[in-house]
Amino acid sequence: MPDGGGKFVSMTQWGALDVSVRDGRVVGVSPFEGDPDPSPILNAVPESLYHESRIARPAVRRGFLEKTTGGTARGAEPFVEVSWNEALDLVANELARVKAEWGNEAIFASSGWASAGVFHEARPQLGRFLKGFGGFVDQVTNYSFGAASVIVPHVVGTMLPVNHPTAWPVIARHTELMVMFGGAAPKNGQVNKSGVGAHDTSTWLRTARRNGARFVNISPRRDDAADFLDAEWLPVRPNTDMALMLGLAHTLLDEGLADLDFLARYTTGFERFRAYLEAEPRDADWAASVTDIDAETIRGLARRMAAARTMIAVSWSVQRGDHGEQPYWMAIALAAMLGQIGLPGGGFGFGYGSQAGIGLDRPQLPLPGLPTGANPVKTYIPVARFADMLLEPGGEIDFNGERIAYPDIRLVYWCGGNPFHKHQDINRLLEAWSRPGTVIVHEPWWTPAARRADIVLPVTTTLERNDIGASHYDRYFFAMHKAVEPVGEARNEYDIYAALAGRLGFREKFTEGRTEMEWLRHIYDVARQKASRKRIEMPGFDEFWQTGHIAFDPPGEPEPLFADFRADPQKHPLRTPSGRIEIFSEKIDGFGYDDCPGHPTWMPPYEWLGSDAAEAWPLHLVSNAPSHRLHGQLDFGSHSRSQKIANREPIWINPADAEPRGISEGDVVRAFNDRGECLAGARVTDAIRPGVVQLSTGAWFDPLDPACPGALEKHGNPNVLTRDRGTSRLAQACTAQSTLIEVERYFGDAPKVTAFDQPETLVQASHG
Repeated sequence: MPDGGGKFVSMTQWGALDVSVRDGRVVGVSPFEGDPDPSPILNAVPESLYHESRIARPAVRRGFLEKTTGGTARGAEPFVEVSWNEALDLVANELARVKAEWGNEAIFASSGWASAGVFHEARPQLGRFLKGFGGFVDQVTNYSFGAASVIVPHVVGTMLPVNHPTAWPVIARHTELMVMFGGAAPKNGQVNKSGVGAHDTSTWLRTARRNGARFVNISPRRDDAADFLDAEWLPVRPNTDMALMLGLAHTLLDEGLADLDFLARYTTGFERFRAYLEAEPRDADWAASVTDIDAETIRGLARRMAAARTMIAVSWSVQRGDHGEQPYWMAIALAAMLGQIGLPGGGFGFGYGSQAGIGLDRPQLPLPGLPTGANPVKTYIPVARFADMLLEPGGEIDFNGERIAYPDIRLVYWCGGNPFHKHQDINRLLEAWSRPGTVIVHEPWWTPAARRADIVLPVTTTLERNDIGASHYDRYFFAMHKAVEPVGEARNEYDIYAALAGRLGFREKFTEGRTEMEWLRHIYDVARQKASRKRIEMPGFDEFWQTGHIAFDPPGEPEPLFADFRADPQKHPLRTPSGRIEIFSEKIDGFGYDDCPGHPTWMPPYEWLGSDAAEAWPLHLVSNAPSHRLHGQLDFGSHSRSQKIANREPIWINPADAEPRGISEGDVVRAFNDRGECLAGARVTDAIRPGVVQLSTGAWFDPLDPACPGALEKHGNPNVLTRDRGTSRLAQACTAQSTLIEVERYFGDAPKVTAFDQPETLVQASHG
């Protein structure tokens, strides 16, 4: 228990830190001394504890409490504060009622990036509770790399290229040319879902550059590569990376630069793909007409890639577009044509620069989290199809070779996440969100999701509870000490679920008789036993808790990805049907999907600068991850707010697009299409190519009229503009990056941003 003052160690998704406490209040933080490049976002942690948007006590939407209004009133009605006993009774009764009337398949649960700690992570906590209750409809895939998570295992039999590609030490020593589709933005290296011990991405990139590696940044944004890389910038049209790869591949074939021996020994189906490539043909001249990159530049790059040890890197963002599976599949095919897969510094990898730690070797000792058990309900959805599920109960979709029926959801339980940040076409989501009879949200702050819930339970933040941090990517375990008592009436989610389980008759099954600290000791002891079997020494729990962290010995230089397969493909086959890299997949071809054929294929996106839609909406919107917060987390913090323009999210626009529209730096502008409209602050810069604008995700959704879907969004949330459609019938992942819009200067007085204000709240006494 905190004693009112002192220093405490903890870990967050943007870094480990020391916490200074005085008189029971956090007064400052400092980064972990072993972090070479700490994130400035850490400075917003203390203010987040005491921000005016904290939820003080449990609250219930008035119309829900009085049984007078339904889901269409969410976000437009005041809340009534209630006691914890009343709130927990209400949640338990709603769960029991829905289960009795419609069964557990009427309950959908979701969660997000709520904690760097392994015990208090929102997803396993919620999953353990609801599985103990009889199950729930779960989600598969994710918004970050949903298309990749489906296509890559089909092609190479593993997800390792997506989240554990060839490690930076190998690249720094051996790579001569790194071709980065989507870049490797330094800003993304500040954060990681499972926490960050040391921010090493920039260190390794600098080392690679000092060792002579050259870099090519293929992106609409120049700053998707760090300045110190001196990267060649190819400002490609968004969503045309696939076409550029085809042009490179054709050049390799046409000029005799492809490694045909590698293709024959390690791949299957290349001749089918080759026939497609050469039929029209998809050569550099064709690629130039699609990508707006000069044909001779494409040919020259192909020659350089063949002449050097080349790493093909593709960011997660590239696959978040229409037919997003295709550039990942094609990147693997292109790497196979170079014949360097499995060699030090060569081949391909996905996600470099997409979050901290991607490119560090896999941990010797992953720390187990809270066990959740099996889900009795087998129904699931691809997560990006959430709104479709609510709008079309009983409807069916294709997904990865299966036919899935949408369940009829009557209760949504959402913890540790904000769908009004990450889901596309928010105005459509508002309609979907109004359909279930009950929406329960756990949150520390009045986020857009909390404002649109029926029952809101205030939960603790990282510094108000004990946990253990163990990044999936670096070599530290951190003791995450509780630094202060919870603000207001916030409670740990573990305690909330234990209380609910008690009301529903399975408390002992949920808790196994353990307190928070007893669970931490158990989780640590399990890891220590595994370490002992690997001859890795770990101190006892008490010593670890006192010391604050463990640093494991770094491994020697890791093996390149697929090194074993390259050395002996018969002894170490891939987990694909052929045991080889599947440039043509009989399995995918057998699904019969016209939007995802049996080999990498160029299919024009539904919205891009080469489409007829560009006549009405001439600007392509890139809605990337922000540099000044984690998704929507800490948007109210001083670091995030310091980057805003006129209190709104900045929208980048090239001078060639700004001038004819009469837009100057600092103007408030209106971004719009036929799905919605939002206000943003203009940043006029040549760091983005003409015809493209960029508006980061994460600005808290703030409509002018919360009761009216389609109302002007005041704060700069790009997902009022994006389209909610799956990448293809294979992955059904999000396609936020396939969006066309128009931008104009906003005249008159811009409405005040109210995203961080408290909602109207009534006292319980008015209801007896």
